[in-house]
Amino acid sequence: MKHTKLNNKIIVNDLSQFEIKQIFDCGQIFRYHIYNDNVAEVVSKDNYARIFTYKDKVEIETDNVDYFVNFFDLDRDYNAIKDSLKDDKFLSPAIKFGYGIRILNQDVFEMIVSFIISANNNIKRIKNSLNALSKKFGTKIGLHSCFNEIENSPLTSGKVYYAFPTLKQLKKASVKDFVEAGLGYRAEYMHHTIQRLKQTDINNFVNLSDNEQLEFLLSLKGVGEKVAHCILLFSVHQTHVFPVDTWINKVYNDLTSTTTTNRKVISKELTSRYKNLSGYAQQYFFYYYRSARNTPALID
Repeated sequence: MKHTKLNNKIIVNDLSQFEIKQIFDCGQIFRYHIYNDNVAEVVSKDNYARIFTYKDKVEIETDNVDYFVNFFDLDRDYNAIKDSLKDDKFLSPAIKFGYGIRILNQDVFEMIVSFIISANNNIKRIKNSLNALSKKFGTKIGLHSCFNEIENSPLTSGKVYYAFPTLKQLKKASVKDFVEAGLGYRAEYMHHTIQRLKQTDINNFVNLSDNEQLEFLLSLKGVGEKVAHCILLFSVHQTHVFPVDTWINKVYNDLTSTTTTNRKVISKELTSRYKNLSGYAQQYFFYYYRSARNTPALID
């Protein structure tokens, strides 16, 4: 996709495949905030960016340009992906509705923590929990001088923001800390998983085969197949997976005119239908079913 890199800014010129609200609101990230539909901010790992949407371009301001080029997957042509999927008449309305969606490239540890917290939870609580953990355990980082302070920002305070805590930082957290961050019953799962992860080399995760990655994730407390597929899709870009939640269950039942609730069957059959583009199809469907129908932002 056409974009220009400057010292502290990325300029995106093709708005047919980049729309920040669609990108952030399709269930793949939680440490973001959108203001008046034309200004947004995001924290990923220890990196911060502010996104400004204009009539003919998007400007991404950051002091780590290369990180956010990869984060937003800007070197990939999503119009080509949409062209490959557009002949599916059932999916076509979802593609038109979510034309600007892009699948983000995020940190695997951040995704493990985020999606364990996301299970049977709502967006507001997930955001609050992640921000609370970041503020308590993450590194405080000063904003670049190019940024003005945003009043009442949930991600910045004065001229600082808090990085997502590393495994080393979060392994100091107790079950009580997780409870106080709003994790509820997930606090025990999180504590157990963090203790397990500190005995492994999480950096080696990307070197595992696809099946080994899935098996490793499923061995963690609080990680079922849907959560594992989300982690794989949003961290290592395994686009052949098809995470199934309530909304995708509805998609499948509409597609097949059935009332099936077996999510293993649903995932297998939708993956068979969309193959290596399954992850993209999942994001278009998820955003369309949840947003176009004006339904509550619940993630299961």
